[in-house]
Amino acid sequence: MTEITMRQWYFDEAHGHYDIDLGDSYVGGSRLSDHALPADCLLDYGNNRGTARLRHLVAGLYGRDPSHIGITHGGQEALYLLYRTLLSAGDHAVIFTPGWQQAEPVLSRAGCRVDAVGTTADGRPDITAALRRIGPRTRAVVLNSPCNPTGRKVTADGIKELAEALRGHGGHLILDEEYVADLGTDSWVGAYENAVSVSSVSKVYGVPGLRVGWMCGPPEVVDAAMQYKHFTTVTNSVVLEQLATGILERREEHVRRYRQLITDGLRTLERWAARHHGTLRMWQPEGTPYAWLHTPGLPSSLEFCREVLRRERVLLMPAEVFGTEHGIRLTFAREPDVLAEGLRRIDAVLAGHPTAAGSGTHAENGTHAESREQQ
Repeated sequence: MTEITMRQWYFDEAHGHYDIDLGDSYVGGSRLSDHALPADCLLDYGNNRGTARLRHLVAGLYGRDPSHIGITHGGQEALYLLYRTLLSAGDHAVIFTPGWQQAEPVLSRAGCRVDAVGTTADGRPDITAALRRIGPRTRAVVLNSPCNPTGRKVTADGIKELAEALRGHGGHLILDEEYVADLGTDSWVGAYENAVSVSSVSKVYGVPGLRVGWMCGPPEVVDAAMQYKHFTTVTNSVVLEQLATGILERREEHVRRYRQLITDGLRTLERWAARHHGTLRMWQPEGTPYAWLHTPGLPSSLEFCREVLRRERVLLMPAEVFGTEHGIRLTFAREPDVLAEGLRRIDAVLAGHPTAAGSGTHAENGTHAESREQQ
C-alpha cells in the first residue's frame, strides 16, 4: 500500500491546487466578517484553562461543571495532552483504523505499545477485536465516533463493553467526538467514570482556523493535562477564544445550518452514488458531514484523487491518508451549487474509467456496505 500522510496530501500536494473542496470534513463558508470581536479585548495571556465564559459555555454543552473542562489549541492539542499525561513508556493503548493518524506515532514515540484494530463489515469500530487486546497494561482506548473516515457510530453495547473491560484495569476511554453535534445527548463521556471527551469548534461550527478545542472529563485528568499544556502552547489566543465564545453563544444557529446542509447534501450524494454503483459503494453516514465511498472499480484511490485534483481542481480525501486503501472520503455538507458542481467534475474523471462508464443506474439506493474488515 502506498503510504502518505494527511499533511503530505493536504499541504504538500493539494494546497493551492483546488477551487472546490469536498475533502475537508467541516462545514465551510465562515469568514471573520461573520463574527463579532469586542474592540476592548485585552491582549494578555488569558488563562491556561481557557476564559471563564468559554469554559462555562463548553461545560453547558455536556451538562457538566466548568471544573471538568480544559480549553486547548484545537482538538488535536487536547488529544496530544491526554496521550502525554495518561500514558507513559511501557503502557499499552488500543486505537482503531482507518482513522486520524495522530495517536499511533505520538504514543509509539513515547514508548507505548499500540494495537490498532479495524472496523466491522459495516464500518463501525470493531469493539470485539478491541476487547481481545485490553489487558492489565492498557491505559487507554482511543475511540472516534462517528468514525473518521467511515462515518459510522459505535453502539451503546459496544461502549458498555469497553467501559467494563477498562474498569477492571483503571484504563481511560479517550473519545474523539468532533462530529457530535449535540454533546449533551450523544456524547459517551457519561458512560464511564474514566472517559474524556474531546471536541472543538472546527467541524460542526465550521471554523477550524480558530484552533479552539477542549476536553471534558474527570477534573483530576483535566488538571494534569492543563499543567502539561504549559509546555506546549501555555495558553490559547485570547482573540480566538473570544471569537469561539461568540460562536457558542449562537450555537443553535450554527447547529441548525450544519444539520440542514447534511440533510440536503446527503440526498444529492445518494442519487449520485447510485449512478456509479459499479465503481463506488457508499456506507450510509450517521450524522457526519462526509461519506465513505469504497472504490472497487478503481485501481488506486490515491491516484484517482490525484487525477480529480489535477484535471478538475476538486479536493477529495483518499483512503491512503487514513492508513488504508480503496476508498474516498467525500464531504457533502456544502452549499447545493458547490456540491453539484464538484460531483459533475468528478463525473468527468469517472467517465474515463471503464468500470465507471458501464456502471449504469441499477443500484437501489447507493448505500452499499462493503463486506470486508479493515484491519
